[in-house]
Amino acid sequence: MSDVFENYLSSTGGLSAEEINFSAQFFKPVRLKKGDFFIREDESCRHIGFIASGAVKAYAIDKEGNENITCFKFENEFITSFSEFVRQEKSRRSIRTIEDSVIYRITYPDYRHLLDQVTAWNEVIKSVMEKEYNQKERYLLNYNNKSAVDKYRHVLSSEPILVQRIATQDLASYLSITQRSLTRAKGQIHRPNVL
Repeated sequence: MSDVFENYLSSTGGLSAEEINFSAQFFKPVRLKKGDFFIREDESCRHIGFIASGAVKAYAIDKEGNENITCFKFENEFITSFSEFVRQEKSRRSIRTIEDSVIYRITYPDYRHLLDQVTAWNEVIKSVMEKEYNQKERYLLNYNNKSAVDKYRHVLSSEPILVQRIATQDLASYLSITQRSLTRAKGQIHRPNVL
């Protein structure tokens, strides 16, 4: 298990050193190249992953074949389609790397076993779910029914990592605007003041 993952688990405050060591055996590292899938839409959702390094995007494909990106995840975050993972159903979205990534993943049977053996994991998962819910709420509040300029301004002030690490086309999809609108918004905000 990576130091990044162990440090994250230690930081939750809920797991003892012994519980972290016991947990380590269930999480297997996978190295994914940029563009690789962690989960594919319409395939069984068999893993939860923890991003030790890299980044991913989650998206669904619409009727026109466009990606509708719903979120990005970076180091120190868990990834999966949670509701489908818990119910062991087919995922309604894909999760794909946008950078070379190292992800520690656990299978559903091992996840269930770990929850049974280490009750403190229930609190870790609860915390992950709460964070997920809060991210969705913030997204709805900050990006729905706003102009492209307001959306981009919010990204700059609240989620600058997106501007630093996300491709323009992916950021535009996430903000539900065209690349052209995003480019114009960037131009308006970054334009030097003319006297």
